[in-house]
Amino acid sequence: MTETRPDTSADAPPRTRPSAWPWAVAATAFVTLLGASGFRSAPGVFVEPLHTEFGWSTATISSAVSLNLLLYGVVSPFAAALMERFGMRRVVSVALLLVAAGSGLTVFMTSAWQLVLLWGVLVGVGTGSMALAFVATVTGRWFVARRGLVSGVLTAAQAAGGLVFLPLMASLAGSVGWRVASLVVAGGALVVVPLVVFVLRDRPSDVGTVAHGADPADAPAEEVVTGGAARRSLTVLRDAARTGTFWLLAGGFAICGATTVGLLNTHFVPAAHEHGMPATTAAGLLAVVGVFDVIGTIASGWFTDRVDPRKLLAVYYVLRGGSLLVLPFLLAPTAAPPLWAFIVFYGLDWVATVPPTVALCRERFGARAPIVFGWVFAAHQVGSAIAAIGAGLIRDLSGSYDGAWWSAGALCVLAAGLSLAVPRMIVRPAPAPAAG
Repeated sequence: MTETRPDTSADAPPRTRPSAWPWAVAATAFVTLLGASGFRSAPGVFVEPLHTEFGWSTATISSAVSLNLLLYGVVSPFAAALMERFGMRRVVSVALLLVAAGSGLTVFMTSAWQLVLLWGVLVGVGTGSMALAFVATVTGRWFVARRGLVSGVLTAAQAAGGLVFLPLMASLAGSVGWRVASLVVAGGALVVVPLVVFVLRDRPSDVGTVAHGADPADAPAEEVVTGGAARRSLTVLRDAARTGTFWLLAGGFAICGATTVGLLNTHFVPAAHEHGMPATTAAGLLAVVGVFDVIGTIASGWFTDRVDPRKLLAVYYVLRGGSLLVLPFLLAPTAAPPLWAFIVFYGLDWVATVPPTVALCRERFGARAPIVFGWVFAAHQVGSAIAAIGAGLIRDLSGSYDGAWWSAGALCVLAAGLSLAVPRMIVRPAPAPAAG
């Protein structure tokens, strides 16, 4: 259940001076998301060292990574509800401690089930609690002006985490061993905890200010959650699922996950290798996708503040679909200029869909937007999993990935239609005050 906390800001003179608190909170969230992304992706560089030392199969090790990815999406809406109930500072601090425990305790493991428990469950739950729903919570509470831009910057932090951490993790695992790399991850998570405790604040009212760009006279009443977080998350899902808007957003975002993480991130390297390209070259091209992803996401946030988010999503999906349709004709033993053009373009478009999707959730679902977006993000991860398996089946049955690229291109056109079908917001003017 929920109750409304009365707004007592009128008892004090309104603050007119811009406050640095929103930017301090955003900076803390940036560091946290950067680390969470790196922590989540770190297990990828441990596959070969663990196989060499323990003799575990790649499938066994990958099962821990798969569980990590699944929990990363499923935990998100429940983490958003916990942030409503207990506050962002507490939830993020506990999440970082879970990551530190899950990573640090791996140095003592001797069985595969311990890897699944530590990297799969603890790190998966920890990083999932600091996923994109955290972005929606921070921007929804602390920003009115520049909300889209800040969403883009924070999403870019999550995209850049792997680029920052993976080279370091790979270097450490190859030179001094995977245990040292695991301890570095644990130490990195612990270092961020004091920053979260001392700087991250749950709401502007906690420090006597208002959200960036908000009018102090129009500060909304705060909804205080008093029931269980799990029940709150499921209740929000039940209510949102009764609207067509939720299914349109979830369907489009599922296709987003299918055409990025599920398809390109999983199958680009083997598909390029089948055309004669060395696997190292193909992996390097994916790293370039990550670099341009940061630029594209920040730019998308800027556009979201100025352009109808529905139209932005439609443009992103159509352009992505067109690029996928031509990809089979670009793959070759070497990275020719047309393939480089695809890589740069696809990087700019990779998670550019996040800021407008967050904005639509905020417009349509108000204060419940972080939880609703958490469920939309869960659909993204489901789409990723289906595409990862589906593309592999297409390859096994047809002997080529071409059908997977073309199917994904068609799905992107469908996602564009779903985005445009989201109902327009009708802004009704406030009633005039009664005379006298």
